[in-house]
Amino acid sequence: MDKLKISANGPLNGEITVSGAKNAALPLMCAGLLTSGTLRLKNVPMLADVKTTQKLLQGMGARVLTDNISEFEINGGTVNNTCAPYELVRTMRASILVLGPTLARFGEAQVSLPGGCAIGSRPVDQHLKGLEAMGAEIVIEHGYVKAKGKLKGTRVAMDVVTVGGTENLLMAATLAEGTTVLENCAIEPEVVDLAECLVKMGAKISGIGTSTMVVEGADELHGCEHSVVSDRIEAGTFLCAVAITGGRVVLRNAAPKTMEVVFGQTG
Repeated sequence: MDKLKISANGPLNGEITVSGAKNAALPLMCAGLLTSGTLRLKNVPMLADVKTTQKLLQGMGARVLTDNISEFEINGGTVNNTCAPYELVRTMRASILVLGPTLARFGEAQVSLPGGCAIGSRPVDQHLKGLEAMGAEIVIEHGYVKAKGKLKGTRVAMDVVTVGGTENLLMAATLAEGTTVLENCAIEPEVVDLAECLVKMGAKISGIGTSTMVVEGADELHGCEHSVVSDRIEAGTFLCAVAITGGRVVLRNAAPKTMEVVFGQTG
């Protein structure tokens, strides 16, 4: 499809429910690898990337159940494979997010270098540098990131702000020995949502929502129930459409605190 042609036919009116954010759901699903307990996720958008993540986790041995509407149950107690294969990782860059939790819990992980990103080249060097600083031995062979070692807390200052890098290192730090200080963190609502879920799982994290987070490593995490934060991009798109066309639309399940840019609020 080369273009979309939209013809106006008057003001928009009605009511619509905002979906959960895909960019929050994917790292939350990967967090299920951090525990042998069950992570119950609600408000999950049933999109292709979510289904791919489900297949990836199942391929690693995790037990993943879903109602195919908005809920998932992920049990990491059955994980028996620490390799994320190219066949799945190539279709979705977010698959690299299994690296941190798998390495932290099992002491080893093999993850194919990600592909499938239409935006362009977005390297994962910050992920790898952070894990190496935490004591991991990492080599890249035949297109795979191969990591092993027991992670230990340290200071990690990311060279650039990276959402995925922040999420990967945050998950890894929850099971690392000692204290990890993550600096120059991304502060997007999806990162905050992951951190809040990890706290429910027993992680000790301070500085959530700021550029510096401090993580006290735990011996183990447990399962919990968590609702994925609503998609701020979807909600913002609806709001902009209503503002342009006029009318009145009620957005159910929106999260206004994540939409300050749309509302013009800066603090």
